[in-house]
Amino acid sequence: MQPLSVSEYLRQHIRTVPDWPAPGVQFRDITPLLQDPQVFRVLIDAFVHRYMGRGMRPDVVAGLDARGFILGSVVAYELGVGFVPIRKKGKLPFTTVQETYELEYGSATVELHTDAVRPGDRVLLIDDLIATGGTMMAGKKLLEKLGAQVTEGASIVDLPELGGSQRLKDSGLALFTLVDFAGH
Repeated sequence: MQPLSVSEYLRQHIRTVPDWPAPGVQFRDITPLLQDPQVFRVLIDAFVHRYMGRGMRPDVVAGLDARGFILGSVVAYELGVGFVPIRKKGKLPFTTVQETYELEYGSATVELHTDAVRPGDRVLLIDDLIATGGTMMAGKKLLEKLGAQVTEGASIVDLPELGGSQRLKDSGLALFTLVDFAGH
């Protein structure tokens, strides 16, 4: 029997919830990846091994609210670098910069503390999933407003049919994703 690739192993532990949060949506639930300690280690190690090498190692990891916090903080810890949260509007207590982006219905705003990164910092931007790419694009813009260089956007899941990963790549952001749900 052929051993599973990391991607296939992780895919087996992502739960698909039909018709949530709306009819016709196939929601990709990553919580089973986090619940099993062996699966969680494989997931984190896939990111850590990529980013510990010379040229790929960031100065800081930025995680997008909220599941990007789970991944980003653990990856930052393992890499021995700092972690900064990019939060939904109104959640950070200090001076912030803001970026508003469009959602399917309306818009949302994310914020970052003005002292979260320094000009020239190499930042890994991480989230659980790329759908339309709006949240990650907003995070990238926030980090760049403060003079940081976003070296790569990383996520567990890519939903390429929603166009987000292509939009992010077209903006010049390199992407690393572990599981692609194209056509599924």
